[in-house]
Amino acid sequence: MSKRLQVVLEDQELREIQRAAARQRMSVSEWVRHALRRARRQEPASDARKKIDAIRAAVRHEFPTGDIEDILADIERGYLADGPPPT
Repeated sequence: MSKRLQVVLEDQELREIQRAAARQRMSVSEWVRHALRRARRQEPASDARKKIDAIRAAVRHEFPTGDIEDILADIERGYLADGPPPT
């Protein structure tokens, strides 16, 4: 279902949009729809500040670390100690 959107523009803004639409051989409505879609695609999917805050919170924690080969060997020993995985 389509919905109507009313936007109030200054006369000069409207004239510029009309000229831009004419250059692309589009109606003003079509040009505005394309511009809005383009703007939506450029908008980040989520708030960058939230992502940065999550990273900052994560780096405040200290977790045990080790050599990756030692960690993988420990995991493998754990699997072997428990027996074969269920099928």
